[in-house]
Amino acid sequence: MARSINESGSSWVFPDGPLEEIASRCDVITAASLVGSCKFYHDSATQSVALPASQPFGMPCVLHTHQTEVPPAHNPFYRVHKFKQEGAQKDKQHDAKDRKGTLCQLTPLDRISSDAVIPDGGTGMWAGANGDWIALLGFPWNWELVNVYTGRRIPLPPISEFKSTPDKLVFESNDQHLQLLKIAICRVPTAASNYTSFSVLAIFNAAIAVLHCASSRWTVLDNQFLAYGYSDAIIHKGIVFAVTQTGEVYAWNQLSWGPLLISTAPIPPELDEQGRYNLGSWWLARSPDGSRLFLVHTWGVTDGRDYTGLVRILPAAATSEGRHGRTIRGYGKGLLGCEVYSMDTSQLMPPRPWRRIISLGSYSLFLGVNYPIIIPVEDGAEHDRPNMARSNSVYTSHHAVGLAYPPSPEICRFSLNSEDCTVGFQTNIRWTWRQVPLWLIPSFANARQWNLPSRHRELYDMISKDEGKMHHWDEPCLLMPPPAYWFDEHWDVARTSRLHDTVYDLVPLDHPRRSVALPFMHDRKWLGANGDWIAAADHHEWCLVNVYTERHIPLPSLPDSKIDHSSFSYQPAYSFNWGPAIDLLKIVICQVPTKGGRYADYKLIALFDKTIFYLEGGGDWRMLEALTPAPDYPNYCDAIELRGHVFAVDETDGSTYFWDTANENLMLPFVIPPPVVDDQQYAWFLAPSADGKRLMIILTVNKIGIANAEVPPDIPYAANGLQLRQYPPVATYVFELDPLSTARAGDFLWRQVNSLSDHSLFLGLNYPIIANLKKRESKAPDGTLVPFMRKNCVYTAYRNIRYNQYPKILRCNLQPDEGETVGVISLPKDGWDSVRQAAMWFKPALNIARSVLPLKKQ
Repeated sequence: MARSINESGSSWVFPDGPLEEIASRCDVITAASLVGSCKFYHDSATQSVALPASQPFGMPCVLHTHQTEVPPAHNPFYRVHKFKQEGAQKDKQHDAKDRKGTLCQLTPLDRISSDAVIPDGGTGMWAGANGDWIALLGFPWNWELVNVYTGRRIPLPPISEFKSTPDKLVFESNDQHLQLLKIAICRVPTAASNYTSFSVLAIFNAAIAVLHCASSRWTVLDNQFLAYGYSDAIIHKGIVFAVTQTGEVYAWNQLSWGPLLISTAPIPPELDEQGRYNLGSWWLARSPDGSRLFLVHTWGVTDGRDYTGLVRILPAAATSEGRHGRTIRGYGKGLLGCEVYSMDTSQLMPPRPWRRIISLGSYSLFLGVNYPIIIPVEDGAEHDRPNMARSNSVYTSHHAVGLAYPPSPEICRFSLNSEDCTVGFQTNIRWTWRQVPLWLIPSFANARQWNLPSRHRELYDMISKDEGKMHHWDEPCLLMPPPAYWFDEHWDVARTSRLHDTVYDLVPLDHPRRSVALPFMHDRKWLGANGDWIAAADHHEWCLVNVYTERHIPLPSLPDSKIDHSSFSYQPAYSFNWGPAIDLLKIVICQVPTKGGRYADYKLIALFDKTIFYLEGGGDWRMLEALTPAPDYPNYCDAIELRGHVFAVDETDGSTYFWDTANENLMLPFVIPPPVVDDQQYAWFLAPSADGKRLMIILTVNKIGIANAEVPPDIPYAANGLQLRQYPPVATYVFELDPLSTARAGDFLWRQVNSLSDHSLFLGLNYPIIANLKKRESKAPDGTLVPFMRKNCVYTAYRNIRYNQYPKILRCNLQPDEGETVGVISLPKDGWDSVRQAAMWFKPALNIARSVLPLKKQ
């Protein structure tokens, strides 16, 4: 349990570790920002054991474009950051400015990718990174250093010697075109220097410029000896070092001398003979103790260009396997390689020779557009397979921004162990980059430097009042496994390879999807949901779990006198034998447990295809019998509880049974005839009315399609990465009645509902959601499929945990225009069954925050 001491000396605790709960459900950057928002949170997180397991803090990750690739014009993320000076005076430069945020992804080497929301400069382009800071490029000359956790921005002055062009990466100087490669943040700004002192290198193909203070000017480092373009540059012991594309290293001491050619390429002759000399990339870095200069040469990575007649093609991969949602490819020896050299730079005139490094020991290097990272990495094995993160290795990403021919493989691991081959992977399925991938280590280690005292109340207010721009509170979303689970990996391989198999996607229908961590779902299958609660099962029990607090409520077993559990030990807890074969369809959470009821006031229905069980908290399961003669058992498809009565609809003909739960003996049910009698096969759903007084029955056609079994093409939806389809119109009906009044009168008359007004229904494995969508339109102005979220519609998802419907998710308008098509969300068909989780509707909300996070004094 996280603990902290307040100023008065009394101890305060987070009950049930909610700091971990909040942080584990935020994106990585927001979680670190939250932890660093005040001393209380920071001290609690420092002592937390669970927090590092839920977020990849301290792990090298690839920061890259989100898989949904949302266009900037449709980016809904906004943040407000307030900075305070001494005496509680507001810093006018940063006071309450709206800042756009970019939804990105962080890809750890041995975990599934997770979301990251970082500050953005609108059309800014990442050009470098170091620690908590990234360099953003805008146009014209709108260069900034931005703290990814606090949003603090430090504008950089233009380089007066260079003239901008329409291309933000291309500049002119003395009739020479200069291509910007990256911004090297050699020394980061700190609070101690009031964020005014730092060291930055602007690395061009034919020029190097250095800046040490935001209020000073850039200094362009001349080099009359330069024959080939630059590849990389760093500052080491106050001296600027730069390496060219052919391995020549130059040095400048800004106070006395430069440029000085200290070496030519130390590459072995045999590599030059094979043509790899001209095909490699050169990098500069520092030794772990900062005493020596490292020169790294990588070769064999293709980028599609033609080098003086040598056409590079991607070398054939020797091995390939799916891990954590990405395909890892291994390349045989001699196809790709890496050499590391070291030099003692304490003497440069004459310079000392390069020394070949054959081992980095427990350290590994991470090179790219970011400033070089060298950190110790623990070797480990994941189910008898080595991890991607290893010591004594060199990891590379893009060496420059704006590459016309990106590297392939994009992310490489070069091992200095001679017996290991090189491996690589791509970070996205499709190639339309907006940002260059770079290495970033998420961390709150520098939180004391962020200078953000007691922002936790501001954070809560900001999130709760953002009107859905960031998190889309109270808007139904799809909760489902992420796409990474659908591809590349066979289920058996995927199950043993994932460290983080509890990460799911929360997908708003018109906004970017978000990753959510549900630790309690490890080795569990969800069976139903309502509000903040999920019904789940593993191989041993059924339970209710709160999504936000992880409060766990075990459920009693079904009575053995009524039903037999499966005799096979490998079968999960939702497999049963009972006379005829029966299948569990779902658990209907009719009433959620509450704090006021000591979490024992829940009401549940265990819905099987041929029988039903009912449970009230503190009691035992009771079977609801229809007493239909064999083999004409009911064929139930949905059930709910309304005003003390249980209702269940028969899929065969739409008849609805209902029982009075107040009667302990549960007498035989009333039977309500269906509202429609014809030969059409319908999918039947039950739901309460918006005021909770009437019973609604919803009918949609069971199958939809096109003549000659044609399948309409998928239409990619950039807003959330889903695939949409259009099908011909289908009949959808909603009827309602007051079942108790009509039962007393003995006359069951259904009344057709022609409009849901400002509401829409979301039906499926979850308890029915009636969402107020007053701000939404009922139709698209241009007649297209989007926006997909609309009022006066019925949305259906998976009907039960076993249902293999395809297409999966439908949107049917109750008042369609003539010829209006049905909107369909098409989830991947191949491989979906192996996911073992049916997509369902879930509505995230902040309304429980005050009850979830009480601070108790002890």
